[in-house]
Amino acid sequence: MDVVDLARWQFGITTVYHFLMVPLTIGLSVLVAAMQTAWVRTGKPHYLAMTKFWGKLLLINFAMGVVTGIVQEFQFGMNWSAYSRYVGDVFGAPLAMEGLVAFFVESTFLGLWIFGWNRLPKRVHLACAWAYSLATMASAYFILAANSWMQHPVGVELVDGRPRLTSIWEVLTNNTALAAIPHTISGAFAVAGTFLVGIAAWQLARQREQSQVSERDTAAWRASLKLGGWVGVIAFAALAVTGDWQAKLMFEQQPMKMAAAEALCETEQPAGLSVFAWGDVSRPDCENVKSIPIPALLSFLANGDIDSEVKGIEELVPLYQEKYGDRYPDDPRLGDLAGKPIDYVPNLPVTYWGFRLMIGFGALAALGGAVALWLTRGERFPKGRWFPRLALAAIATPFIANSVGWIFTEMGRQPFVVVPNPSGVDGVFMYTAMGVSGLSVGEVWASLISLTAIYAVLAVVEFFLIRKYVRAGMDGVAPELSKPADDDRDVLAFAY
Repeated sequence: MDVVDLARWQFGITTVYHFLMVPLTIGLSVLVAAMQTAWVRTGKPHYLAMTKFWGKLLLINFAMGVVTGIVQEFQFGMNWSAYSRYVGDVFGAPLAMEGLVAFFVESTFLGLWIFGWNRLPKRVHLACAWAYSLATMASAYFILAANSWMQHPVGVELVDGRPRLTSIWEVLTNNTALAAIPHTISGAFAVAGTFLVGIAAWQLARQREQSQVSERDTAAWRASLKLGGWVGVIAFAALAVTGDWQAKLMFEQQPMKMAAAEALCETEQPAGLSVFAWGDVSRPDCENVKSIPIPALLSFLANGDIDSEVKGIEELVPLYQEKYGDRYPDDPRLGDLAGKPIDYVPNLPVTYWGFRLMIGFGALAALGGAVALWLTRGERFPKGRWFPRLALAAIATPFIANSVGWIFTEMGRQPFVVVPNPSGVDGVFMYTAMGVSGLSVGEVWASLISLTAIYAVLAVVEFFLIRKYVRAGMDGVAPELSKPADDDRDVLAFAY
């Protein structure tokens, strides 16, 4: 592999792993704040137990997300210095806003929440919970605004070959960002909801084997399972609506990406949505591909019209070549790619199957939540071990859906790292191959291996910590709950 491939692998590995923490932190922070709100309003002890248990898992995940996220900032300078120089005038503003929100608002109020138990008035302490949870979503907003600019550049002018920011408002209100943000937040709630269902189901099954059962804990686990189930189902409905919005924008802004997502090689009118395909989808002509389509559905998703035309890959390639060139610039920074033909077709197996895995695993997560609600209605709980085991396994489904969704989003825009805006400023785009740093293959291999090894260790650490506190249950996570109300000697047991 050359430097470009290695740099992309490194960024992909570190980013996908980091993003495993992000949606759980976003979704769980809001749900924990909601649990604490229920406790403050009702005074019921099981809501307090829920707040402290799920809050502990939130803190572990938040800390690991900070550790893994730091590397993302260094990635731009390590392997993508040319890209950093190109987008620096634009990214400076939203990334600075994200830093201010994340580290001055989010971290400040999170710290007050951790150490404010039995020290701050209840409602002030609750306000801290909502402050850091909303700041977490605001932080995600600025990051997604920056990413959306790469997918659809707006609010800039081209000066000396580089984009210069002219309107931060246009960047923050980019229609691509306005579609991506609710979609990503909905995915975060799907993750958090399934997380609650899986762990609560396992704990309820575990309680059946115990001689003494705490009514408070039973109520807490049942409430957690029902909350997670409803959140997961509602989140999937929101994902479907926002996903349709995103799809329509992609057909307009990045037609090649969506054609690749459907392995649509020839223009069709109307175009059907492929449910399943077999054959060699890696060939741009799709000569050997057979699929099972839903008639006219792709046309409807593209333009809201079942009779509209959807251009295929074979027609789009000449259009891209005419508008953006058919060969890479003769630039020594491109190495072996200098002067070579540009391949505008993304990796078809990745985009085609990534799109379906995203939808499929998201639907499985929602189905799991709905089934859990049905099986545990009233005071019911299924006999045997199959239900808690399936519920635990289902925790992985929204994580997979989120990950493959981002892989599809980023891989589908190749060969661009900044995709041209079809109706925007001419010349504001960048090929991925031109964004890398001037490093040797050995240097990138060294950082790739070392960072992957570090992330593997961090994965083991997080799994061990999550497993430890899940098995400990309510009293193990917050032993002060079992002490008299005036005994605050273990007040810091909730922190770590």
